[in-house]
Amino acid sequence: MSETKIKSVLVAQDIKTLDPTKLTPLSPEVISRQATINIGTIGHVAHGKSTVVKAISGVQTVRFTSEFKRNITIKLGYANAKIYKCTNPECHRPGCYRSFRSNTEDSPLCDRPGCGGHMQLLRHVSFVDCPGHDVLMATMLNGAAVMDAALLLIAGNESCPQPQTSEHIAAIEIMNLKNIIILQNKIDLVKEAAAKEQYGQILKFIQGTVAEGAPIIPISAQMKYNIEVICEYIVKKIPIPVRDFTSDPRLIVIRSFDVNKPGARVDDLKGGVAGGSILKGVLKIGDEVEVRPGVITKDLDGRMKCLPLFSRILSLYAEENDLQYAVPGGLIGVGTRIDPSLCRADRLVGQVLGAVGKLPEIFISLEVNFFLLRRLLGVKSEGGEKQSKVRKLAKDDTLMVNIGSTSTGCRVTAVKHDLAKLTLLTPVCTMEGEKIALSRRVDKNWRLIGWGTIKKGTLIEA
Repeated sequence: MSETKIKSVLVAQDIKTLDPTKLTPLSPEVISRQATINIGTIGHVAHGKSTVVKAISGVQTVRFTSEFKRNITIKLGYANAKIYKCTNPECHRPGCYRSFRSNTEDSPLCDRPGCGGHMQLLRHVSFVDCPGHDVLMATMLNGAAVMDAALLLIAGNESCPQPQTSEHIAAIEIMNLKNIIILQNKIDLVKEAAAKEQYGQILKFIQGTVAEGAPIIPISAQMKYNIEVICEYIVKKIPIPVRDFTSDPRLIVIRSFDVNKPGARVDDLKGGVAGGSILKGVLKIGDEVEVRPGVITKDLDGRMKCLPLFSRILSLYAEENDLQYAVPGGLIGVGTRIDPSLCRADRLVGQVLGAVGKLPEIFISLEVNFFLLRRLLGVKSEGGEKQSKVRKLAKDDTLMVNIGSTSTGCRVTAVKHDLAKLTLLTPVCTMEGEKIALSRRVDKNWRLIGWGTIKKGTLIEA
């Protein structure tokens, strides 16, 4: 990632001339301002996920005091980057590939000494930086819901696989993610023989998994070695996802904020901001939107009720770029008129935002077709083989279920063969056919035990 300062000249957007049928993820007015591909960074704790994102995008995803103190990612981090290729034929690969911040102009000059060619914008990507710590598995699964591809980080100075490396691979397998690039990081800390030995371990580990056949790139994120190679592989190995621009818009919320400073005057208060990824359709400034399930309350009899939130879009942002309209892909900040107290501290995470009256139903119980893993991943058990086996589902089991960006507890009320009925602790906005991940509490931590598909469910009473 070059440190060269480049002035920001971006292609203008105009709602009046917007025609969703003519948009593609590579349309200049789209790719200039917002990312259209979501790439997750996954892997074991402290293997360098956040450092790689910073090396490519120039953005520090570790933003909270608690994260700095413990040197781990706790919340989902996010950062956008533009990837370019120099048009000068004398500028050879991989050095002709470069990445810059999201607000960089679309055709900067190549910064390689003696080149002087112009760079051509090829991709605008959004990184979803997932935590690698075992107790934060639910957060990682929420991030996996919006990923189109993944960078799997493996530290060169540790044996492979580490516990969460296996768990994250299983999670992306569940999410049906097929585009993976493996980064053998911290290569500057080991001798060549040790790096080659670990390369063999990686090949053995990915055999038979969704990552089999994925390219393995030796890098040093800290020293910025081989970052251009990652950029080249992102362009060549990760296909542009097929996007639906014409359906009713739907965004899943993975972060939410109150952007007001403490002590702000009443007249200066701004509405809450929802951050997430658009699954389909186009959101425009001025659109009327609905957020489901919305505010969840209980009546005196203990019955749950949901009050969807209705609002208007006041602003749209993709990192530092303001938008007139936003399309699927990338992480988008949606400024609304919703009471900021309902959005602060990620309170809207797991909710769905979209066109009024066009969102899926809200369910309080689900019938799922489930599949269990043979053994627990990421558990170094002292009890050996027996202890790491996944116990079958039984009535009254307490599980955690991940649906899209929602994590909620649930109780198993019935099991028959590979079908289970789950009563949820909090209502979810979802639909039949949606994939879910199932986790069980093992040694005080939630562990991934399997996945399932929603067959049907019980709607919440209006």
